[in-house]
Amino acid sequence: MREIGVGIVGGGYMGKAHSVAMSSVGAVFNTQLRPRLEMICASTAESAERYRAAFGFKRSTADWRALVDDPDVEAIIIASPQITHRAIAEAAFARGKPVFCEKPLGASLDDSRAMAAAATKSGAANMAGFNYIRTPASQLARTLIARGEIGDVIWFRGEHTEDFYADPDTPASWRTSGSANGTMGDLAPHMVNAALALIGPIAQLNAMIETVHKTRPGGAVTNDDHGQMMCRFAQGVMGQMYFSRISTGRKMGYAYEITGTKGAIRFDQEDQNALWLYRANEPEELQGFRKILTGPAHPDYLPFCQGPGHGTGYQDQIIIEAHDFLRAIETGDPVWPTFEDGVVVNQVIAAAMASAESGTWQDVNAF
Repeated sequence: MREIGVGIVGGGYMGKAHSVAMSSVGAVFNTQLRPRLEMICASTAESAERYRAAFGFKRSTADWRALVDDPDVEAIIIASPQITHRAIAEAAFARGKPVFCEKPLGASLDDSRAMAAAATKSGAANMAGFNYIRTPASQLARTLIARGEIGDVIWFRGEHTEDFYADPDTPASWRTSGSANGTMGDLAPHMVNAALALIGPIAQLNAMIETVHKTRPGGAVTNDDHGQMMCRFAQGVMGQMYFSRISTGRKMGYAYEITGTKGAIRFDQEDQNALWLYRANEPEELQGFRKILTGPAHPDYLPFCQGPGHGTGYQDQIIIEAHDFLRAIETGDPVWPTFEDGVVVNQVIAAAMASAESGTWQDVNAF
């Protein structure tokens, strides 16, 4: 058992989540690597110091370069805006330091590819942050599909829907400017990642995107409010996905349905501790979707709680990510999703944006 100095760039929503995760992961999973909160970086010295004191870091800085260069910072978590990801990651990899980067990997497909190339060249551990697919229920769904429990998959439907911009009087902000901050850049990557994890590569797609509220108090809206795509997976499965930040009533609508020849699966993140399973071979009088409550028998549940049905939460997903990142550093073996996996998500989004602009089907591999 040894310590590893961790530096986090960004102290806001995700910066706090990763700080808490790194503080907790050693006790939860009894990891061989024990994170030491070495340094946190924010946009100003004042906010960085505030985060340092609140989260328990040894030091703070307003210069991410100082954090990356510091010899006591041995692993880096990027939780800052997408536009900053590439420069930070490339600098860290140049120094041979492992990097965990929040999604989307880069602000563009070119950025993501450059980041993945830097990771490969360095040989350092790298992971992209897609936390929702790490719930015990979604990990169980992946296992059931891989085991053939629902037969051959023939259809996938996914959504990532929220309503934080459903009210047209909600003021404009950084989220309403730039394609990386729109729904396709911000929310869609999570469900695209889920589709890739559960079903496999996407071969072709046809997408539509729309800005419903073109102006808001404070300025014009220059990115998308919602979007949808039809897709054909490489293995032949048909699929459909919808993404929205204006889906009235939906708070965390990360949900999917998967139909197979012998059964089906349903999941909704708003009820993240349950997976619904249908088996077609049940007697007719017993047929119907069965609610499976997650418990110690399911992936990554027992370290948090010994009681079935007691459940895990959002922060626990981030702790699971922290555990996987530390395992990648310790063993030297890649842990999914790597930066290369993050690139594939960006590739699908790029194809969807091109499809929406041209009104035609797009081959994902062409991007």
